[in-house]
Amino acid sequence: MIKRLVLLPLTALAAIILSPVSESAEAQLMLDATRSGPVINKNIYGQFSEHLGHCIYEGIWVGPDSPIPNTNGYRNDVLAALKELKVPQLRWPGGCFADEYHWRDGIGPREKRPSMFNSHWGGVVENNHFGTHEFLDLCEMLGIEPYICLNLGSGTVQEAMEWVEYMTSPADSPMANLRRQNGRDKPWTVPFVAIGNESWGCGGNMRPEFAADNFRRYNTFVKNYSDYQIQRIACGASGSDYKWTETMMAIAGDKMDGLALHYYTLPTDSWTGSKGAATGFGEDHYFSTLRNTLKMKTFLDRHIAIMDEYDPDRKVDMVVDEWGIWTDSEPGTNPGFLRQQNTIRDAILAALNFHLFHERADRVSMTNIAQIINVLQAMILTDKEKMLLTPTYHAFAMYKPFQGATAIPLSLASPDYSFEGESIPAVSATAARGTDGKLRIALVNVLPNESATIQCAIEGITLTSTSGQILTASAMDAHNTFEAPDNVKPASFTDASIQDGKLIVKLPPLSIVVLELN
Repeated sequence: MIKRLVLLPLTALAAIILSPVSESAEAQLMLDATRSGPVINKNIYGQFSEHLGHCIYEGIWVGPDSPIPNTNGYRNDVLAALKELKVPQLRWPGGCFADEYHWRDGIGPREKRPSMFNSHWGGVVENNHFGTHEFLDLCEMLGIEPYICLNLGSGTVQEAMEWVEYMTSPADSPMANLRRQNGRDKPWTVPFVAIGNESWGCGGNMRPEFAADNFRRYNTFVKNYSDYQIQRIACGASGSDYKWTETMMAIAGDKMDGLALHYYTLPTDSWTGSKGAATGFGEDHYFSTLRNTLKMKTFLDRHIAIMDEYDPDRKVDMVVDEWGIWTDSEPGTNPGFLRQQNTIRDAILAALNFHLFHERADRVSMTNIAQIINVLQAMILTDKEKMLLTPTYHAFAMYKPFQGATAIPLSLASPDYSFEGESIPAVSATAARGTDGKLRIALVNVLPNESATIQCAIEGITLTSTSGQILTASAMDAHNTFEAPDNVKPASFTDASIQDGKLIVKLPPLSIVVLELN
């Protein structure tokens, strides 16, 4: 192990000299509980549901005539799981699908809706039984704020304008009356609207200048029909495309409320050939996955720096509305359905990204992991009547208290996790005071074969007790199956103690711990 000092945003505490890290996996953390950072917007824990594979059909929606227990067509087991997860906001209908989706095909009596060919994902024909009403009613049932992605690629300005009117207008107007004819009198609340998706690729293969001009055009006709302001999200960059961000901010920065960023973690870091296996991988792919996901830090910081040049008052939010791990599809499945298993590695990856988002919560207001059910880094997997919760679901559940919490700056000295001449920090941490007033610390040990001990010096509070949960496993690719759905799940954490006023936490390998301090 090589000593590494990782400093998270800090002012006064940065001057405190930490004791050296030993050659064992020991880390030291310091924070002042009386200090405050930015509020962690609950929407950082958002989800993404695209018409892709079995995310919508057979995932969320089975139809009211299905033998699978359902409520008005929505799977009861999925409804219960999503309610428990407290999803703050949900993005729909895409993704690449959004720029070929025409919303009028998904309203009215289901038996009269025209089918459509999903050219992006698997070449399947969809019956459009899940449309605007079904999505917005789902959000309303579960207390989720909808995030609608408009069709900028193959649609028209009029189509986008009329869809927003259909969903949100209380007036005696043509689109509002059409909504009433279809059974919904009261308008829905739609606080977030994306104007296009990946305009640099599947959303139109546009140059950034053209995309920025199109955003300005469409934005003009996205009206506010109710007593709230719709937050308009512009298509942002992929990964390290800093020119895209600069161009969008220069041309359209004064017209947007948020700018998107997409970044997927690929174990092999390659879009050609194999992306890497979801299970059965060795330590080489375990390490490369975590190394690659930590590139998110650089991408966030550089895109934010560009945004700061054009928007020094930080009126425009950073919205990371697609992120997560992308591996090879599960063998035997339609490769266009992007179905993959989900392991403890992926839960750790999610937690590392949570921490990065928390650190930048003064600019990052919303994110959407891809995707909620049966696709990529899913929370839930289904197979006909069977359902399971993934390790990533459990990570999101453990971090629920951080929704709306106030971040607390900290200083962390971590040992390295080294593999074949490369190194990343072995330990990651975040701290916040929740809306309930309680102080919490989340810790991650990425080491696959070694425990890590963290000595936590916490000023401004007299520690008396701790409680918390742990998510861990004995293997890097440990995962849940329909035969063993509880193989990886949270448990009570008891390996934390208070010694001489310090909190001492021992993390086993491959672990995520969330502690409440009293």
